Amino acid sequence: MNMTARAEQTESNEVLYELDEGIAVITLNAPERMNTISGPMLNDLTRLLIRANEDPAVRCVILTGNGRAFCAGLDLRKERSGDGLSAASSKTTLDLRNTPPTVMHAMDKPTICAVNGGAAGYGMDTALGCDIRIMGESAKLAAAFVKRGVVPESGGTWLLPRMIGWARASELIFTGRTLSARECLDWSLANEVVPDAELMGRARAVAREIAANAPLAVQAAKRMMRMGLNETFPDHVHHVYLQLLPLFKTQDMQEGIKAFMEKREPKFEGR
Repeated sequence: MNMTARAEQTESNEVLYELDEGIAVITLNAPERMNTISGPMLNDLTRLLIRANEDPAVRCVILTGNGRAFCAGLDLRKERSGDGLSAASSKTTLDLRNTPPTVMHAMDKPTICAVNGGAAGYGMDTALGCDIRIMGESAKLAAAFVKRGVVPESGGTWLLPRMIGWARASELIFTGRTLSARECLDWSLANEVVPDAELMGRARAVAREIAANAPLAVQAAKRMMRMGLNETFPDHVHHVYLQLLPLFKTQDMQEGIKAFMEKREPKFEGR
């Protein structure tokens, strides 16, 4: 595992990237506007998510925000001026393959959202797109889409019914309600809630626990979970077996067995 910390300067400085001990931390960095999404931020976030997914040194990704909000949605000032993301609505075709929602959904690396404050609209969908959500006590998820005349445009209509069922998803989306961190925990939208000051420490602790495991196996398990959302059970177990065969040949599997027999912690290399 890469034990050296390194940071990367992005073109816009609106998204920060740091890699340490196999954990990539991607931070939305426009606190003066509550991390609302601009075009440069969107491009940087996409590029850094792809980088983290392709870097063998990365075993887990934490996504968070600077300031008092995780992400308050789209930059409405840009939208009102006609210079925002909705300007693309005049096109007859859209290529969404390289946008954060689709990139995040296709990632094999596990993702943790450390929700440090309000996550509204696009920010809420982005948080939901992560595999695990750890929320600070002051954090909120605001499904304010219909209050702005739009729908959950970045995965919410696909994710929420699968995560909390049709009835709960309908209630949340149709009312445009805001849920506190504790309500998110009750609704199974958060894995855990911690004091604000402990948020990143806890997110890193969970990330380290994930990163200590065999990375090829973790990533294969995530791929199988993603495929299983749209497969029959017989098809799925067949695909799982095909994923298992190459894992049998890895050094990591041999190390896992050896460590178990020797009653010690394994040291996985991702090979």
